[in-house]
Amino acid sequence: MQIIAGVCLGLVAWFLLRILLMGVYTVDQNERAVKTRFGRAVRVPSGKTTLEDPVAEMLRPEERERYTYPQVRVIPPGGPYFKMPWERIYKVSIATMTVNMALDPENPTVNENGTRLEAVTKDQLNTGLTGQIRYRVSEANLYAFLFGIKRPFVHVVAYFVSVLRQRIASFEAKAVPLAPGVEVAGAQAPLAGSEMTGISINDLRKNLRDLNEYMDNECRSAPARYGVILDASLITGIDPPPEVESALAAINTAHNQVSSDISLAQAAADQRVVQSRRAVEIETLRAQAEVEPVKSLAAELGALYRTGPGVLASYLRNVRLALYDKAQQIYLEAGK
Repeated sequence: MQIIAGVCLGLVAWFLLRILLMGVYTVDQNERAVKTRFGRAVRVPSGKTTLEDPVAEMLRPEERERYTYPQVRVIPPGGPYFKMPWERIYKVSIATMTVNMALDPENPTVNENGTRLEAVTKDQLNTGLTGQIRYRVSEANLYAFLFGIKRPFVHVVAYFVSVLRQRIASFEAKAVPLAPGVEVAGAQAPLAGSEMTGISINDLRKNLRDLNEYMDNECRSAPARYGVILDASLITGIDPPPEVESALAAINTAHNQVSSDISLAQAAADQRVVQSRRAVEIETLRAQAEVEPVKSLAAELGALYRTGPGVLASYLRNVRLALYDKAQQIYLEAGK
């Protein structure tokens, strides 16, 4: 009996010691934790879902039912905390991570060992993309990250790559600026040589900023889908296949030369137009300057005529005398 009592006492002491020593845990500053009881995550008392959180605002209506997750109680940094043996703690880091966008977590050897992502453009060119993705775990949707998806980062990368490849395949540059003041059939005519911008790789290179902004907007629903926030996607390089690199360089050189010639011609034409307008203004002012004295004289003679019939004759006689005084020779018509 004493042996049985000793064994029981030892088991109780071991159980209590295990609870006290192994039941204490802490959460680091860059971590968040979720507790489960008998395998079930502890929910918030209100029983809300992620659809009632701002994290789900970017979901489309048809996706809201599919990506509905319960809101769980998040354990903040600190401690020590205590848990019972039937409880389990899941810790995740919320620090921002940076990875190469060509990295395949399931097969690191693809995409040239995770250094270059391939995509097909709208004109069937197989181009290579390089860049980075910055991501972090969403504290507002830890349930999706921990329990909703087996490998959430794999899903996020696959989603990002699929959206990017679809955008590359359908990308079209913005409309080329039109020549001001030139109209053709009610619309302004495009600049000569602008058809060279229809090359998809050129369009992509010139619009990298728009492409990055598009990817950021499309991935704003990732926190509600997978519990991962894509802070930014930075596409840094778009490289054509080696066999078309030289041809593309020649096309770009020709296009740049044509654009330069067009710019010089437009500048010269604009300068001539400005000079012509200035010349017209100068001649107009000269004509006005010559007309004004005549108008003033006519107004003065009209005023003299209205004062009386003899005033205008006296004025003409005085003017004639002044002219006689300045003249050196006078020719008079002799009577017949």
